[in-house]
Amino acid sequence: MSEGKLRGDALSPRVKAAVPRDDYALLLTFNNGERRMFNAKPLLALPAFRPLKNPDFFRLVQVSYGSVAWPRDIDYCPDTLYAESVPIDAGGSHA
Repeated sequence: MSEGKLRGDALSPRVKAAVPRDDYALLLTFNNGERRMFNAKPLLALPAFRPLKNPDFFRLVQVSYGSVAWPRDIDYCPDTLYAESVPIDAGGSHA
């Protein structure tokens, strides 16, 4: 199977770096060079993501297999991260 393909469908870019922000957003850098902002606040209402309400826990985010993950086996789909994030310009503003 070729890199970047799964059953013939092209994969979305994968996360290379994730920086947590105090406003429950993640500044993400993808393997295609794009920098995008992901708002994680809506996740906090979901039972599986409730531990992220603790700011110290939220800051434990790590890149794992092209996505983001936290302790306790909490992770998020890389395709959804890309689709639901907003591009930012080089100055750090939302595009």
